[in-house]
Amino acid sequence: MKVENYLIPKTTQEAIGYLRQYSGEAKIIAGGTDLMLWLKEGKVQAKALIDVTEIDDLRHITFTGDKLIIGAAVTHAEIAANKDIQENFSSLSDGCRYVGSPQIRNIGTVGGNIVSAQPAADSVIPLIALGARCEILTQDGIKEVLLEELHEGVGKSKIDSTKEILLRIIVTKPERKYGTALTRFAAREALALPMANAAVKLEVENGKIKDARIAIAPVAKTPFRPKSAEEYLVGKDINESDIAKAAAKLASQEANPRDSLLRGSSKYRKALVEDLVNKALDIAVTNILQDVEVQ
Repeated sequence: MKVENYLIPKTTQEAIGYLRQYSGEAKIIAGGTDLMLWLKEGKVQAKALIDVTEIDDLRHITFTGDKLIIGAAVTHAEIAANKDIQENFSSLSDGCRYVGSPQIRNIGTVGGNIVSAQPAADSVIPLIALGARCEILTQDGIKEVLLEELHEGVGKSKIDSTKEILLRIIVTKPERKYGTALTRFAAREALALPMANAAVKLEVENGKIKDARIAIAPVAKTPFRPKSAEEYLVGKDINESDIAKAAAKLASQEANPRDSLLRGSSKYRKALVEDLVNKALDIAVTNILQDVEVQ
């Protein structure tokens, strides 16, 4: 199948109409940094591409009340440069700053990263730790799904881009004091996929951790949350020594990465997970304590 048509709708309804018209033989495209390679290599096929980058509703970053709303066609560069995101969700800003090269960040979109479903996507891992939800336009209307529930496997998303359109990503700002952080390790700092990365979010009330979310990748076919480490942290005093170290050890024990010629042995990657989670938790705790001091 060769691409015969390139369509540029101005509204989401026009775009979903095109998908319906092509009955599964068209695909949504935004930045195309993954899709164009897959088309060239024959990994996917499409008779038509539907470019959503000129749909205004998908191009905005807004804070509404306690909600951060990011349109699916917003680029990584735009997220990394956004002052509100830098101030409120530094892990997400950092994650988008690590994506590829400046050229890739300027055209690659956060929605594309989600739909591509790569297990260690630097923008997706912090969003999972933040408890992000996704609004998806289907043939029957709009549905809302937790981002972490959208991964089926390496490169396999539950969002069917021949039938559905990812509209926006929603992150709720916690009412309590909170801190976020992202850590990663790669063969080189720039232009390299991470051998491992970890993102955390901690919420604190009266000096006690009330909620903890940790996302790690790639230690499984999908992004992984070490529930034993999260449960250990809840109820701990934020000033208690060695809680980050203990939680990181639990996360490492729960992770089960396979041996990889690209990313190293299972034993090495478990040690890497422990180090990255420990550092991320330390950063998040420091950010919380500094915020308390400022207040």
